[in-house]
Amino acid sequence: MSDAPPVSAGDGGPGRPPIWSRPERGSRGPAPAHSRDAIVVAAVALADTEGLAAVSMRAVASALGTGAGSLYRYLSSRDDLLDLMTDRVIGELRPYPQAEGDWLDTMVLLGRRQLALFGAHPWLLDVFHRASGVGPESLAWFDNCIRVLEPLPCAVTAKFEAIAMMTGVVSLFARREAAGAGALSFAGVDLAAYPHLVAAFGQPPAPAPRADLVERTLRSLLTGLLLGEAG
Repeated sequence: MSDAPPVSAGDGGPGRPPIWSRPERGSRGPAPAHSRDAIVVAAVALADTEGLAAVSMRAVASALGTGAGSLYRYLSSRDDLLDLMTDRVIGELRPYPQAEGDWLDTMVLLGRRQLALFGAHPWLLDVFHRASGVGPESLAWFDNCIRVLEPLPCAVTAKFEAIAMMTGVVSLFARREAAGAGALSFAGVDLAAYPHLVAAFGQPPAPAPRADLVERTLRSLLTGLLLGEAG
């Protein structure tokens, strides 16, 4: 999952293999006391409880009861750790729903799962867009979305754009929820100088929509980008 097509997946920097293709640990030093996976689990737990800023090599090592230096046998930098954390939590989007029904219903469900994931791991909003963090689980997410969209005759570039836009819009909803933003209110504001707002508020109330704003937005976005392109 990312807000851009995975064309630069696993970019570990100039001349450097991505973390996904590097050995689990260095070949030198004593026998490993921890696994890379255990390190990532500890880092995710720390980020979930204290925020991303609390995640340092020293803090994660302390949570594991070891020294920060020992972590460098498994990782080269905090950036490696952030990439692994990102991909691990994106794996929580599994199992993917089967695309046996309407493609749009399935994509909306996937979008809702993304929103729930951001809610469970708020720090993900600050790192999911990193190109270096597009690892195996992110690629699997894209692969699944392309599978769902296979029946549509539009160009694959349009499908990548739609997936990226869906993720971007979902992240905006997640940021809004994280900020505790409620409905827009002009209570206590003198609107006399804004006649169009006065007229708008003077309209009779519309019937309550059958779907919430998240679903309505995703359906409008995806049909506009994909069905319009297909037509």
